[in-house]
Amino acid sequence: MTGDHDRTTSRSVRVLGAPLDLGANRRGVDMGPSAIRYADIEAELAAAGVDCTDAGDLDVPRLETSSAASRESTGNAKYLDEIGRVTETLATEVAGTIDDGAVPLVLGGDHAVAMGSMFGAARNAEDGIGVIWFDAHGDYNTPETSPSGNVHGMPLAAAHGRGEFADVEWAETPAVSEENTVLVGIRSLDDEERAALRESEATVFTMREIDERGITAVVEDALEIATDGVDGIHVSLDLDWLDPTVVPGVGTPVRGGVNYREAHAALELVAERDREAELLRSIDVVEVNPILDRDNRTAEVAAELAASAFGKRIL
Repeated sequence: MTGDHDRTTSRSVRVLGAPLDLGANRRGVDMGPSAIRYADIEAELAAAGVDCTDAGDLDVPRLETSSAASRESTGNAKYLDEIGRVTETLATEVAGTIDDGAVPLVLGGDHAVAMGSMFGAARNAEDGIGVIWFDAHGDYNTPETSPSGNVHGMPLAAAHGRGEFADVEWAETPAVSEENTVLVGIRSLDDEERAALRESEATVFTMREIDERGITAVVEDALEIATDGVDGIHVSLDLDWLDPTVVPGVGTPVRGGVNYREAHAALELVAERDREAELLRSIDVVEVNPILDRDNRTAEVAAELAASAFGKRIL
């Protein structure tokens, strides 16, 4: 879908592909970065007035070359050693991109890549960073509480140093405070994950809040909380945040998500706040699985939403 942009100053964006699938329970998400590029994300970003460069994909370990022993590397967390190495590499790339004056746009891969995105975005952030987590899930499990052991359900808990992630050098990110973390559109939580979020100082807006108050009011509140007293924000967009009728190509679909227009409105609000103060420090777009998709529809939506976050307007 096309649209105009009204940004007075263009942002520079560097695309970083992170084709990781070791954190997920279904194969295919490693092809997500390629699918989003095939959906012509560069043209979408150009329509937003963005100066975009593509740094290509990180070299990540593949399931076929991962050792069976790594499944038990930390409690119930599968492939945690390999994912940790990817996290460190991605964090360095993200931090370097910010140092170069560009905004890193990380294309996943599964949501475990967000650990690297946040870790890198928080580097050299004296006042810390806020996080807005657009997702159907809380991603607040730890190796001890996870029913599946899949690390893509743990990145936010890792950043907050929860459970076994406490003091793990590449996981816990003290500059990502719970008080400046906001989860938006949540509708599927495990029991222990729900308890941990209730006990935390993170803010959770479920789909019920969106239903009752509307997407604009909820996202405006999320932005106020996430941007309070920090150097900038990281935005993490899991495509399963949207209803699966809109984005069929995701590995963990949950009915009752936001619709196409609500998703764009949310990301447009992010762009408006960024236009005012350049608060968008980094963004990742994750969990596009082309094997499960139809006609690359989910990747196309991912590319369009990324462009909305940088100022492209539909209306």
